[in-house]
Amino acid sequence: MKCRIAVCLCVCILAGLLATRSFAASTTQPTSDDGSRYLLSGKQLTAGPHHTHHAELFSRGVNGINLLVLRAIDRVQATAPDGGGYFIGVKAKPPESPIGYPLGLFGHALLNPPRKTSYCSGSSYTAFIETLNLLMPDAAARLSPERLEALRMQEPDGGRREDHVKFWGQWNADGPGCQYALVQYAKMGVVIDPKRARPGDFMNINWKSGNGHSTVFLGWHEDAQHVKSVLYWASQTGTNGLGDQLSKIEKIASVKIVRLTSPENLLTFDPATPVDDKVAGDPIDW
Repeated sequence: MKCRIAVCLCVCILAGLLATRSFAASTTQPTSDDGSRYLLSGKQLTAGPHHTHHAELFSRGVNGINLLVLRAIDRVQATAPDGGGYFIGVKAKPPESPIGYPLGLFGHALLNPPRKTSYCSGSSYTAFIETLNLLMPDAAARLSPERLEALRMQEPDGGRREDHVKFWGQWNADGPGCQYALVQYAKMGVVIDPKRARPGDFMNINWKSGNGHSTVFLGWHEDAQHVKSVLYWASQTGTNGLGDQLSKIEKIASVKIVRLTSPENLLTFDPATPVDDKVAGDPIDW
């Protein structure tokens, strides 16, 4: 009897190890897709704006690194159960804060937040950084001081890092910041056609009003009246900061969607890489 128990215990432990290795392998590869549009089910729209179940709700049909992006969103959302507040004001005192908690990468500080509020590009960048924390937890010793400094969201004196200055400055710049930072600057991602987007892709929106928005894509939706919308996670006034928001496609002029595919380039990118900011958005052909 004792032998049988011991054998069963060994089998369970082995199964657990294999499952852990399988999950690790499945989340360290680029996310794939079959080219079809990711349409949301009713269940995926019922959680409300401030939930922490993105990894559970939006993992259907999703593999690879995007699964960790969804887990990272849950980690970030958990810091602001009510959204945390949305605020932009470069000249305000204290100034605006990209995210409302002390953000770090591999244990190194990137931000000492002057406020507990957030804004859109700060939220998407934070999801990116927390994804790296999940994906590369042992990379601290391999990240050079120059690259770490490029990722910071403040200057050494605590002042604002201006647009197009290093990694965060590219991400935070007007226009498709995710494309500037991930595709051109660090070569860590690729542009994805809107039809192929999967939950966990980074998405910049160009509104017909002329404004922009930096988000993480969650899915497309068409209601009973055939009104088409897109669901994303970001920081915005409509969710009092961090949260899921559904917006009608008729309000959108174009988007630029980027998928994180080569996170290892974090350790080799050139902080002096120039960026072309003349990048056109992609229409939502639906």
